[in-house]
Amino acid sequence: MTHYDVHGVSIPALGLGTWQLTGDDARRGVEHALSIGYRHIDTAQIYRNEAEVGAGLAASSVSRDDVFVTTKVWRDHVAPSRLAASVDESLRKLGTDTVDLLLLHWPVDEVELEAQLEALVAIRDAGKARAVGVSNYPAGLLRDALELVPDLATDQVEHHVLLGQDRLLDVVRPRMVLTAYSPLAQGEALSNETVREIAEARGVGPAQVALAWLLGQDRVAAIPKASSDAHRAANLAAADLVLTADERAALDALPKDHRTIDPDFAPDWDA
Repeated sequence: MTHYDVHGVSIPALGLGTWQLTGDDARRGVEHALSIGYRHIDTAQIYRNEAEVGAGLAASSVSRDDVFVTTKVWRDHVAPSRLAASVDESLRKLGTDTVDLLLLHWPVDEVELEAQLEALVAIRDAGKARAVGVSNYPAGLLRDALELVPDLATDQVEHHVLLGQDRLLDVVRPRMVLTAYSPLAQGEALSNETVREIAEARGVGPAQVALAWLLGQDRVAAIPKASSDAHRAANLAAADLVLTADERAALDALPKDHRTIDPDFAPDWDA
């Protein structure tokens, strides 16, 4: 599997997203994913499953040192007075002394950006995160963040065959990695006619085609959520699927304006 070396850490290009996985589904999902070859697990404070993800990590026969674990600080905890304590709570739930990647989950205008990033870097400097980054930062805001912290490792955003991120990728390359969440467009990519035609012609599932389109892009990682063993295995197989130039061109030509995650506190995506 492809890995990206970014500021001293190696990020596997394909991981397991755990949004909407709860309880035993989250614990077992993590354990199963590791057993079949996943080495990148993504969670967040707001997912309310860090303890179950931690239990899955503990139950796995794979060494913690061999797993890349990401969690994200929720909006209510980005103030310097709250961030450190919230991260300590995440580490306790995950059952680990450090995470491999710690992200600010969403932009928060009410707290000065420099103060948020200074607090985030302090967590890294304290040894509680190997790398730090952001999530849901549009291109302009990411540029501002990189002026303050040039070695941010990733910006995690929605990205898939129905939503492009060309402006953001211009900022990301070659300094960091773009991590694609909701890489199957909440399942909508699976019913796209072009995706399905390519999948049928190649004898694979539509999820593998949609993921292969992402993984074939330079400096792009993807973290699909999967709630079944079969879907986890199929998604992992996407790492071995190489699309032809014609197949990529057909997917590139799809409209890239369909956003599925857009809460009322979201930033101006065009900023």
